[in-house]
Amino acid sequence: MRDVAALAGVGLKTVSRVVNGEPNVAAETQARVRAAAEQLDFRPDIHAGNLRRTGRKTRTVGLVVGSVANPFSGALHRGVEDLAESRGTAVFASSLDDDASRETRIVSEMLSRRVDGLILTTVLKNQSYLAPEQQRGTVLTFVDREPLGIDADTIVTDNAEAAAAATAHLVSVGHRRLAYLGDRAEIWTASQRRTGFLRQLGRVGVATADIPVIEGLHDEASAFAATLRLLDSPSPPTALFTSQNLVTIGTIRALRTRGMHNRVALFGFDDIPLGDMIEPGVSVVAQNPYEMGREAASRVFARLDGDDSPFSTVVIPSTLIHRGSGDIAPPADGLAP
Repeated sequence: MRDVAALAGVGLKTVSRVVNGEPNVAAETQARVRAAAEQLDFRPDIHAGNLRRTGRKTRTVGLVVGSVANPFSGALHRGVEDLAESRGTAVFASSLDDDASRETRIVSEMLSRRVDGLILTTVLKNQSYLAPEQQRGTVLTFVDREPLGIDADTIVTDNAEAAAAATAHLVSVGHRRLAYLGDRAEIWTASQRRTGFLRQLGRVGVATADIPVIEGLHDEASAFAATLRLLDSPSPPTALFTSQNLVTIGTIRALRTRGMHNRVALFGFDDIPLGDMIEPGVSVVAQNPYEMGREAASRVFARLDGDDSPFSTVVIPSTLIHRGSGDIAPPADGLAP
């Protein structure tokens, strides 16, 4: 507001009167103030004055999720909301659609509402832009993806080791010609799962140079097309590891389209709806997004209640669920499935 006043050549009180729509301000002065505000991209905080005078909180928490298209985000949201409701706190939620260009804008909009705490699943490679807000007292907790450039409480799954465990099972069944189908490489969880997959192959002596690693898949359609290309290649894999539930669904459709769902093994990361109802059942690394959401909300409220202990990273355990698709053995001759 001081910057607006300086640019418009008026006092702070005049800016306040214009912003609040008070009478008795000359039209020419109002025009100068509004032009200055627009030039500086100034957005008034309608709550700030009352909060400063009373010292009260807004009893709201912001939640920024990766993508509402992914059931993972819905379960995480439910976990946050259930705990917040027990504390008489409302949750404002928004989705990034895993688009890095939207992150700072959506976070800024959340912060303009003066939320007491912010729970974030981020996309940008660096979150240092949030340091000033953290210094002003806004509680930040990151969930699902670790932040860079800032220290804060973080709730995650051990993505690399969970992916490695699923890969180890496929290898134990006898597979050596595997393929990886993954989300966008810049997403932290995707990169961790790729690392776990390749690291485990290296541990057991499977050469990774010729292992297909297909990334940039973010929905069922792209995964479906990529899987068809793999299955139709001269040397198709005998087992597939899919690193995200929407990718898994697209892969299942491709396997069934080619009639290969009982011949090519599949292990997915994240459970999928009705995964236990199809034949073969879908083997998955099951995260617990509901518990991740509750734990993230719990950390926010602990900080708001005065907990000033060092920031920590909480790892929520995942579970390998064996339903059949991960137990399909490779052909005895090691040739095409």
